[in-house]
Amino acid sequence: MLFVKSGNIHTMEPTGTLKADLLAVDGKIVKIAPNLPVPEGAEVWDAIGLEIYPGFIDSHSHIGISEDKIGSVGDDCNEKTNPLAPSLRALDAINPMDSAFHNAVAAGITGVMVGPGSSNVVGGQFAFIKTDGRSVEKMTLLAPAAMKIAFGENPKKDYGGSGKAPMTRMGIAALLREELFRAQRYLESQTKGEGEPDFKLECYRPVFEGQIPLKAHVHRADDVLTAIRIAKEFHLGLTLDHCTEGHLIVQEIAESGFPAIVGPSLASRSKIEVEEADFKTAGVLDKAGVLVALTTDHPVTRLQYLPICAALAAKEGMGHEAALRAITINAARICRLENRLGSLKPGKDADFIITDGDPLEIKTQVLATVMNGKVVYHKKDGKDIWANTNDAG
Repeated sequence: MLFVKSGNIHTMEPTGTLKADLLAVDGKIVKIAPNLPVPEGAEVWDAIGLEIYPGFIDSHSHIGISEDKIGSVGDDCNEKTNPLAPSLRALDAINPMDSAFHNAVAAGITGVMVGPGSSNVVGGQFAFIKTDGRSVEKMTLLAPAAMKIAFGENPKKDYGGSGKAPMTRMGIAALLREELFRAQRYLESQTKGEGEPDFKLECYRPVFEGQIPLKAHVHRADDVLTAIRIAKEFHLGLTLDHCTEGHLIVQEIAESGFPAIVGPSLASRSKIEVEEADFKTAGVLDKAGVLVALTTDHPVTRLQYLPICAALAAKEGMGHEAALRAITINAARICRLENRLGSLKPGKDADFIITDGDPLEIKTQVLATVMNGKVVYHKKDGKDIWANTNDAG
């Protein structure tokens, strides 16, 4: 049981910001109100003069799959042997011992969508995990959480460069259509009790049943529109990840109804299709009514700089409140976990951070990170303190 006293609670709900107490029991928020009685036996944290925000969420990351400091030995992000690899699972590659998890927790990032990279036209299944733990099964909230697909330069380079399909954007789209058509027919036949189970096609079931979206790696405007076109042809959910040229086709994206996960904007323009990368994109899309989240694409931009990315997006036209929403409640909605994460209200997971100021200000420090109602990290006398004494600071 955790009792946080007299903080400025930024709920990210219509209730706005409240000066109140917060009570968490068994990992869930039970009450948020002023002047609550302190329950007997509760762990009490004094938050007078401090700020409380929902834990931040990065809705597109490769943490634990592309590991910090290990180079190619710790890089399990892309299976570059077949452009169609739907049965790959992020859960089988995430290493919770990756030191980047400590950086994430200390920066207030409590939830991440993690999955394969963009070498393959179909890259496999993402998982949504919390950032504290030693067992990926215990850290996982949703798996599978999305099916990765990719357009543009990466599949072209990794296969076309070796004389294999796909060599062109037409080839990428054709392969994806053929694969989705095959999966659709397979699932229809299984419903009728026909044919044998097929492991490589069975993993499309949650996609076609609407439980999880396709997660499209798209930078260029034409690739964004191709992803939208194919998703609508097959009546599937879709997220537009990166969406680098989204500001050039904002009306089309808004009309599609699909959300955008914008970034990594705090990175070099390392290839032709990202030459339009700019922090203004998120604000342009948000103002057009698109549901927008932000991504670091860790390790492209290090995960702990997610709040800085939000600050830069705010500066370039998104605005402060919208930028905060892009790393809290909007991200939770896009990841389909808004019933548990992204805002602070009774019934939701007790995942939140205590700061000494506005988290979009670079000088602000995260003083404590709470996950599942437990303080997993805090600062004391300028030092990092971890709940598990075996953890490195």
